[in-house]
Parts: sequence; structure tokens; C-alpha cells
Amino acid sequence: MARTNGAPRGGAQAGQVQSLDRALSILERLSEADGMTLTDLAQTVGLAPSTTHRLLMTLQQRHFADFDEEHGVWMVGVGAFNVGSAFLRNRKVVALGRPVMRRLMEEVGETVNLAVADDGEVVYVTQFESHAPMRAFFRQGRRTPMHASAIGKAMLAEMPEDAVRAILHRQGLPRFTEHTLTTPAALRDELARIRGRGWAVDEQEHTMGMRCVAATIHDEHGDVIAGVSVSGPSVRVTETRLGELGARVVRAAAEITRQIGGRVPEQQARAAS
Repeated sequence: MARTNGAPRGGAQAGQVQSLDRALSILERLSEADGMTLTDLAQTVGLAPSTTHRLLMTLQQRHFADFDEEHGVWMVGVGAFNVGSAFLRNRKVVALGRPVMRRLMEEVGETVNLAVADDGEVVYVTQFESHAPMRAFFRQGRRTPMHASAIGKAMLAEMPEDAVRAILHRQGLPRFTEHTLTTPAALRDELARIRGRGWAVDEQEHTMGMRCVAATIHDEHGDVIAGVSVSGPSVRVTETRLGELGARVVRAAAEITRQIGGRVPEQQARAAS
């Protein structure tokens, strides 16, 4: 086959892109599960088992996928971890934020999370779990719609209105519990309250019995790049504790922002003082 600068021409190149897209879809599905059979994985990504297996074998050769013979399931391989770790290294917010997160977890006794936004969703990238027997847990890499997450709503509150509309148009407002905000008007009112106090609350909007309080982390331009939150059972994260936890989370977010050389917005600086 004729090549130009090492790349195949025309349809062959398009075929390569399609294979890459399919392989990445497989990786995404594997990242959301602790292990999947070939049949389940093929059905999830909408491919024939033979095609799925061929792509998995290629991913396995590059250590991006691994097969557990004992349980007969495919899992994410160490190669994917290495790439993900490179992403986190480039986002120094994780490395510099973890000491602040650990201290916050010890102060409040609840799980502390750090997440970033990606394509209209929140992605949890690191966490310090509470020592309590009953506690919140978010697997690294878990994705949550922004409207049903304290970190997501805190981020939305600082976005331009047209950006928020674009996210809602693309992602919708799916209901998870009876408390989920499922109309644009209700979400707009909530974002206004968040802007007024400087921190956000997930009031059992994604999971019944769990509350979460969050604030945003900013880069050197003052733009939002991540969020930090405290999560726990509503029997411990009570309504009477929200003000205290909100102030602590805002201070932690501001400290992480300063640690990475970011600029703390004036409103958050006032709330953190």
C-alpha cells in the first residue's frame, strides 16, 4: 500500500481511525467495571465478539488490557494506568492537593474527593476515604453528571450561561433521586445560591442518604480547573453542619489553588477568611 509520511491514504486511514475509536470505547467501558466478559463487553460497545476480541488482543499486547483467566473477565491493564498517571502528573493539582485533602479528611471525619470536569461530566481523580465504617466512596475515574454533583454544580456556577446551556443541551438533566434538579429553572436558582455563598451542596441528589459539600480550585488566570468536596452519610453530614463544612471546603480549595500557583477569586477569598 502506498504511504505518505508513514500514513495510509484514503479509506485505509479512515479505517485506522475507526479501529482506534472502537478500542478507546472498549477501554472506557473496562474503566467503568471491575471486570467484563467478552460477551458483555461486546454487547456494551455494540461490536461483534470477534471484532471486540481482536481489539482486546491488540490492547493486551500493549498492556492496555489484561485477561483474568481465573474469572474469565477482561480488565484495564497497567498501560492505561501509566497513561492516566501521566495525565495526573501534568495536573499538579492532584499531587499538591492531596496533603490538603488528607488534613481536611482528618478534621471533618468524612471522605474528601478531588475531581475535574470533562465533556459536561465530573471525573473523580483522587480521594481520601473517611475512617468511619459507613462512608462515601468514589472510585477513581468515576464520572457523574455535573447537575447531580456538588463539585459539578460548583463548577457550573462559575461558567458563562451559554456554556451551561450547552452542557445541559448535550447531557440533559437525568433524575437519580427525588431530590435531583431536573429542570433548567431549578438548576439556575441553585447556581445563583452557590454563587452567593461560595460553595455547593449535593443534597442527596445523586444518592439517597448521602450529602456532599464542594468548592472550586482555580488556575493562575482564576479559571476553574477542579473541585474539592467533603462527602458522607446524611446522618453525619447534617443540615446543621453544612455551614461549617462549606467554610472548611472553601478554605481547602483556596489553599490548593495557592499551592499550584493559582489565583483565588475575591469572593472565595472572602468566604475562606
